[in-house]
Amino acid sequence: MREFDAIVIGAGMSGLAAAIRLGMYEKKVCLLEKHTITGGLNSYYSRGKRRLDVGLHALTNYMEKGERGKPLAKLLKQLRLPYDSLELSPQKQSRILFPEKELVFTNDIEFLTEEIAKNFPTQVDGFLKLLTKVREFDEVNLDNEFLPAKDVVRHFIQDEMLLEMIFCPLLIYGSALEDDMDFSQFVIMFKSLYLEGFGRPEGGVRRILNLLEGKLKELGVEIEFKKSVTEILTQNNIVTGVKLESGEVIHAPLVFSSMGLPETLNKVFPAIHHQTPIGRMSFTETLYFFSQKPADMGLNDTIIFANQAPQYAYRRPDSLFQKESAVICLPNNFTHDDQSEGVIRLTHIANYDAWKALEKTEYKAQKENLHNYDFDYLNQLIQRLAPAKNAVQKTDLAFKDLFTPTTVERYTWHLGGCVYGSPEKTRRGLTPIKNLIIIGTDQGFLGIVGAMLSGISMANLYGLQGETV
Repeated sequence: MREFDAIVIGAGMSGLAAAIRLGMYEKKVCLLEKHTITGGLNSYYSRGKRRLDVGLHALTNYMEKGERGKPLAKLLKQLRLPYDSLELSPQKQSRILFPEKELVFTNDIEFLTEEIAKNFPTQVDGFLKLLTKVREFDEVNLDNEFLPAKDVVRHFIQDEMLLEMIFCPLLIYGSALEDDMDFSQFVIMFKSLYLEGFGRPEGGVRRILNLLEGKLKELGVEIEFKKSVTEILTQNNIVTGVKLESGEVIHAPLVFSSMGLPETLNKVFPAIHHQTPIGRMSFTETLYFFSQKPADMGLNDTIIFANQAPQYAYRRPDSLFQKESAVICLPNNFTHDDQSEGVIRLTHIANYDAWKALEKTEYKAQKENLHNYDFDYLNQLIQRLAPAKNAVQKTDLAFKDLFTPTTVERYTWHLGGCVYGSPEKTRRGLTPIKNLIIIGTDQGFLGIVGAMLSGISMANLYGLQGETV
């Protein structure tokens, strides 16, 4: 029987960051990962002699070297990583595309402000007041109460189409709630996307994971792969350790779990009663590789948030996937293009239950239908943004792949294939079990930078400062 100062469940971004932070202060840490690689929801895989990123469209919270006071600066300082090690490349520009209006934004908020002044001239004063509200709000205060974000934003933005356009990227990049989000999370995402912006590490998500794994090795903290936790053990409502699928029991007085809040509570033994809801938001993603680059097709944006209706329906669709909206990510269109081929990723909101109910043959057929739909969707996009360009043909494709909500479930073990966790967050990381702490998405910080800051913050609060839980 082994004993540790702390157990960290899951080697995703939050778990890696928590283990590093604890290891820096010579805590004896056991980092357990059910998969064979790190990353969790933001990982990678190889297929067709290509390395494909999962999850990472862009790194939000972009900053230039030397900037201070930003989340990425705090993250790098806490993990003792040099800025240059990320080799960040900023976006060129991104676009919010609605039927009658579009807004282009960059990593400079003044650009978006000018776009709003041009397209919604009566709303620019309200938008400037919203900016002031966002800048002054303490979004990471762990004691913030829930506030529906749209109710708050409507005090500043009266035009419903502009409100929908502002919310569109923020919702699909982090909200576990359907059609709205908590105002604290709205501010987190607003600052992440609009005030700071998008960047891409050289080599994508692997660079981040390699840096974190290297830091763990430097500290002597080992990741134990293929270690599935079947039970989280307690005594008198206090965590005592975990039991693995192999039957091994590992003891520690402190357990940090990045599995998700309902997933974690379902592992508690003796069982506790809880009604934590499972998140409903999951996605499909189609990945295309072409010999030509997106710019050759007339697509010059870094990310396109496309919506074909006046309102943005951020909710689980009744069908397999939502046809009215998509996110189109173009990794070639960062300032520095490190891709040898043209890469296009199309993401749709999807229905986990509908995909899960399919028999194997029908599942395969529906994936092919989605591929065909997305290829047509891509050409419709080219026709709107670059009508002078020719349509791309399927013969132009060098490689394609596609994943669904059941793929997410299979490789992350998130209930319902949910990507943004439960709609109920625990800001302080607390659970009904003493010393069992939630980190990651269900703690409430969003995005890759947010996930790592979640791991760091909870490790600092409970593992290093010893706050009573």
